[in-house]
Amino acid sequence: MAILETTHWRDAARMPRFYFMDAFAAFPLLLFLLHIKLSTFLIAIGFTLFFTILERFKFTVPVFFRWIRATLAGPLRTAKPWWRE
Repeated sequence: MAILETTHWRDAARMPRFYFMDAFAAFPLLLFLLHIKLSTFLIAIGFTLFFTILERFKFTVPVFFRWIRATLAGPLRTAKPWWRE
């Protein structure tokens, strides 16, 4: 594998991309190619749209799940666990 002179070690932190789309969005399409059915096609298109919307709002998948977790937890954060009160 050739290493370009413009390549830097900090490039390892970038999100993986498959041509024009996020690698997370390309994975459902790969699953569709392995099991070609209408249902898997619709699932793959749905997940691709989901990941495209996430990318539009500048979210990554781990950040999105952390945001969902924080939203479900609510604004109240206790200092002591509820089981030790």
